[in-house]
Amino acid sequence: MGFLRVTTAWRLACAMAVAWAMSPSAGSAATESDFQVKTTRDLVTLCDTPPNDPLHTAAVNFCQGFVVGAYQYHTLSVKAEGRPPLVCPPSPPPSRNESVARFVQWSKTHEAVLETSPVAGMFEFLAKAFPCHG
Repeated sequence: MGFLRVTTAWRLACAMAVAWAMSPSAGSAATESDFQVKTTRDLVTLCDTPPNDPLHTAAVNFCQGFVVGAYQYHTLSVKAEGRPPLVCPPSPPPSRNESVARFVQWSKTHEAVLETSPVAGMFEFLAKAFPCHG
């Protein structure tokens, strides 16, 4: 995987994390138990925590770190192991607003994934939104 692909992947992961955090949707109040991130629902709750929530800053920062970390790990492990990637974002990657709109819409219509592990849920969305061809 070349530098351009890693850079694009990094931008996509960052844009997705920031977009989730800045989502205009109502969001739901974060709780301290959400920070255990046992399910995709927990991750979505943290990423979509409304600005007036007392845990907003911590939730958004956690969300961004989690998403970027999981995506970077995937990118590096694919390269190191010579496996094909699960996700192939376009170049340039979508805007923050587009990423969050797609994820929020997707999560509303795929409720079963909300009970899966957060990494599995995140990559299920990414793989469907940005499939690899060939």
